[in-house]
Formats: sequence, structure tokens, C-alpha cells
Amino acid sequence: MIQAILQRLALFLDSPLIPWKRLVLGFSVGQFVFENWLLMRQYGVYCRNVRPATLEKEVDQETFDKSQAYGRAKAKFSFASSTYGIIRKVLEIQFNVYAHLWAIVGVFMANYVPAAYGGEITQSLLFFFFYNLVSTVIELPMSYYHNFVLEKSFGFNKMTVNIWVMDKIKSQLLTVAFGTPIGGGLLWIVKNSGDSFFYWIWLFMCAVQLIAVTIYPILIVPLFNKLTPLEDGPIKEAVNGLASKLNFPLTELQVIDGSIRSSHSNAYFTGLPWKKKIVIYDTLIEQQSKEEIVAVLAHELGHWSLGHTTRLIMINSAHLFIMFSLFSAFVHNKQMFSEFGFHNEMPIIIGFFLFSEVLTPSECVIQLFQNIVTRSFEYQADNFALKLGYKTELATALIKLQMKNLSSMDADYLYSSYHYSHPILPERLRAIGWKGSDHVAEKSK
Repeated sequence: MIQAILQRLALFLDSPLIPWKRLVLGFSVGQFVFENWLLMRQYGVYCRNVRPATLEKEVDQETFDKSQAYGRAKAKFSFASSTYGIIRKVLEIQFNVYAHLWAIVGVFMANYVPAAYGGEITQSLLFFFFYNLVSTVIELPMSYYHNFVLEKSFGFNKMTVNIWVMDKIKSQLLTVAFGTPIGGGLLWIVKNSGDSFFYWIWLFMCAVQLIAVTIYPILIVPLFNKLTPLEDGPIKEAVNGLASKLNFPLTELQVIDGSIRSSHSNAYFTGLPWKKKIVIYDTLIEQQSKEEIVAVLAHELGHWSLGHTTRLIMINSAHLFIMFSLFSAFVHNKQMFSEFGFHNEMPIIIGFFLFSEVLTPSECVIQLFQNIVTRSFEYQADNFALKLGYKTELATALIKLQMKNLSSMDADYLYSSYHYSHPILPERLRAIGWKGSDHVAEKSK
């Protein structure tokens, strides 16, 4: 049934009446215009000098003004970065960069890759790795400015240039190390499982996600950060007590040296259903009291207890299935390929690149839907912490995090709905019924 519908859709879409290149250009420019219109609305919010009523007793004027300045700086950077990005994308599309790069990789293979290792899968992987490398190099100026100018000017960046460079190199090596088996597996499935390939690549990617959850904290995180067991003391006792009370299968409690890169703070849990690890940023320990750290973790464990993680995995899996199903209606679209310079061949990886561009409008809608879901989960997790008796501690922890991170203290409704997966602080404080304290701002300094 599904395959029959997708086959009819594929026949309809493979038509010379559909101007694929103009559609992709239109979608890309339309997204750029829409998102920057939202950014302009938010920039107006960043220009306000009056604190939201909910925060008048919590945040001093100096911190609020600094937060507003940080927001304006990030907004300007976002506009410059997105302008840079749309110019690059338009040039790529207009001048058929994918086709030219594919041909260059083909010439490289003909000269340097033995015939026994040739073929579309090898060429596709080389194409992806080279494109990713070039993209990283092109984005280096923006990345450098973001870390060593913008973030540093507000006291957040703690990285050295050496750490920054090594992070880029490690990321490229990891892309090759994991991209080769995953990308190769996906391409092999599409080439060898006929029109029903979307079932198999969906199952394959679900398995990849489960494996990633397992190996990420074990293999990936230690490449970038140092993890050490949390020292014995009041914090460890309190966290273990909370985990025991909730029957959370805690097996490791670690501190991550997030301060080597940034002064932003956080905490999270990861691991398999029967074996969990809690990771606390060293900056969080420095900035918060024991009770506030436990309140933050009560919120995080609320996500686990309420099944939010499982539900998000199910939503993402459904999204993947729909995406791969629709991709099967595009992968053999001769008209679309020819408009982008592929007249004699239809590489699967190129089809996925082009398909991703065509999906731009729907992905914007999906992003909005996902934000609605995750924001509702945040309110539920806050309420979970409240039921455990952490109302005051959670409120003061959120306020300190807001002040230390200079996070947005107010937001345009449309901008917030589209971009923020978490409600802004005033919304969260109102939801938990926080009436305010004259002393929080003083304690947060």
C-alpha cells in the first residue's frame, strides 16, 4: 500500500513541468527571509531596557543590560552567519557545485583508487568527506569569530586556539571513522533492497541511534573532555539519595571539565535503560549550591521518570521513517537530477542532498512541532521537581543559570516558538508559581 502510493508520487514528481532548481532556490531564500524576519522581531526585544516583571526582584539591572547586549551580539552574528550561508547555498545550487565536485572525486578515483575499491559507494563516501572538509574550512572564520571574539568578549570562551584546532581535527577524523560504516551501510541498503529500501534503512538508522547512545559517552566524550568521578561529599550523597528515591539506575556519577571551553554550565544523564550515568559540569558545581544542583538533577531525572526520552526517540523514529519513505519517491527523479547537472547518472547521496533541500519548508514546520513538544516536557519536568519539594531550589537554580549564562530573559512569541526548545525563564517561573525573592540576585553574584 505505502509502496504503491510512493510509486505514484514518484511518477508525478518526475516531470519537466516542475522547476526543481527554482523551487530549491525559492525554499532556501524563503527560509532565510522568514528566519531573519523573526530575528528582527527578537532584536527589538533585545533593545528593551526594562526587566520583565517576573524578574524585577531576581535580576539586577546591570546583569539584565549585559544579557541584552549579549543577545544583540548573538543576533548580529546570526544574521551575518545566515547571510554568509545563504550566499554560499545559492552559489552551490546555481552553479551545480554538487555535479562539479562529484566529477572531481571521480577523476581522483580514476587516478588513485584501485578499480577493485571503486564504484558508487566509494565515490559517494569520498564526495561526502571532501564536501564536509571544504565546508568546515569555509566556516572557520565564522567559528573563530564566534568563539574568540563574541563569546570571549562576554567572558564565556575558555578555549585556546590549540584546543579549537584540535576539536576541528578530531571532528573530521570522527566523521571518517563513523561516516564510513554508516554511510556505506545506508548506500548499500538502498542499492540492494529495491523499492522497499526505506523500511531497511529506517531499521538500520534506529539501530545506529541505539548504538550511538551507548558508545557516545564511552568513546566520543573523552576525546574532547576529561571525565572524573564526583568526589565523596555532600553533593554526591544528595545525588545518590535522589537517584535511589526515584529508582534511577545510577551506576556512575561524573564531573566533566566543561570549563576548559566555556563558562556555560549544564548537567545531563545518559546510558542504557538499566545502566545510567549522570554527568555534571564543573562550572555548575562552582556556580550552584548543593540543593540547587540536586534540584536541577531532579528536573533532568523528571524527564527520565516521565518517559520523555523514550517519547522523543519514538517521535524521531517516526520522523525518520516518513523522511526515508518520501526519499524513495525522489531517489530516481531524472528531471530533478538533470536540473542540477547530473544528466547521465543519479548518485544516491546526491539525491539525498537534493531531497533535503526540497524538504526545507516541511522541516521548518517539524521544528516548530518539536519545540512545542519539548517545551511541554520542560514544564512537566519542572512540575516533577516541584512535587519532590524543590520549588525554591529549582527557581533559584534557574535564575542563577540564567544570570551566569546571560541567557535571553525575554523573547518575542513567534521567535521563541520557532527557535526555543525550552521556555524562557519568566514563563517557567510563572508556571511553577514562583513569587520572587529580594535576595536571589544578591546570592547569584
